Amino acid sequence: METGPLARQLESVERNMAFLRQEHLALLRGLHLEILSLQRRCAELTCELNLKPAGRTQAEVEEEEQLLEQRRRQVEARLREQQCSLAELRRELSQKGALAGALRAALKDRERRFLEELKRRSHKIASLNGELQRQTDAAARLSFQLYAARQSLFHQQEAQERASRGSGRAERPPPSPPLPPTPPPVPPMPATRPKRRSHRPPAVVRAERARECVPRERVTGPEDPAPMPDPALFLYPRRHRPRQRHAHRPRPPGEGPEEGGRPRSRLNSTPTAGVAAEAE
Repeated sequence: METGPLARQLESVERNMAFLRQEHLALLRGLHLEILSLQRRCAELTCELNLKPAGRTQAEVEEEEQLLEQRRRQVEARLREQQCSLAELRRELSQKGALAGALRAALKDRERRFLEELKRRSHKIASLNGELQRQTDAAARLSFQLYAARQSLFHQQEAQERASRGSGRAERPPPSPPLPPTPPPVPPMPATRPKRRSHRPPAVVRAERARECVPRERVTGPEDPAPMPDPALFLYPRRHRPRQRHAHRPRPPGEGPEEGGRPRSRLNSTPTAGVAAEAE
């Protein structure tokens, strides 16, 4: 920031002023001591002049007094110059101090405004985070509701389809010879299915499974089956999903391979709906 060089400059100026003040005080002390020594010397010379017999003329004494007076005046002039320079330095130091005070006040004001702006932005960010969390929870809740509604609609349609198939089977004439209850015969299709899977590509198998699990009117209808949106995009914690258990049940004699594979595909209706759309 700009206040760093100014603060260092002010510190250097203060150190220089303190050094000059000490130098001036030492110089003034020396001048005072010199004046005192000159005064003592003058007093001694006066005493010597008074005590000694008149060996010197009055002109010599006056000349010496003039020299001493001239030296005294020079020392006093130097003392006045030093005092003037000291007063000027004090005035400059006061100006620099006022400037430093103004800069400190401006810096404190700028820091206060910066802290207020930072606090305001932090409050705004906190409010926006809260709003985002609420919207995320609402979106996740709506996505779960939409998925539940789609699942219920799919189960209703499947129940209607089963009811229609059951009514169609009830209308068929029963077999004439009553047979004893025997276990359902195992069709040869499951035994040969692994061999077909080995020869058929996995994409075709997934497409057929998806087509089996989706109702026929939804596959052939104008609306494409839409999968459930991923709720992990709207939720922060990671939810534990139970493992899907594939229920294998024996096929009745009247059902084909398409109906027998329906319970397994019904559990995976959500991930295979997109595959059915790709197969179409």
